Amino acid sequence: QVQLVESGGGSVQAGGSLRLSCAASRYTYSNNCMGWFRQAPGKEREGVAAISPGVAVTYYADSVKGRFTISRDSAKNTVYLRMDSLKPEDTAMYYCAADPSCRTVLAGGTPDYWGQGTQVTVSS
Repeated sequence: QVQLVESGGGSVQAGGSLRLSCAASRYTYSNNCMGWFRQAPGKEREGVAAISPGVAVTYYADSVKGRFTISRDSAKNTVYLRMDSLKPEDTAMYYCAADPSCRTVLAGGTPDYWGQGTQVTVSS
């Protein structure tokens, strides 16, 4: 059974930073694009960032470009999302996702696998 385990959410003031982590099995990590999407109450799912397997090409939504950084640690089968200069509009539940296609993750589509989610709350 595929498991994606997120951690690192929390509450922060605007301008602050958080780092999310997503631990996956070796097979899932090595064979899928890994990424993050978010969903706020009453809003549609939004792809945030994705990173391809192998050469680790990164992709970002325009809304987070320059503020968020996605990375991966192959020794730990873990993907990270570093979030800087957070804004109140970044408030959402953040989900780790795994899918053969980075396009699916970034487009806010339904990935093959996703985690339970971790809440990020940014206050003004």
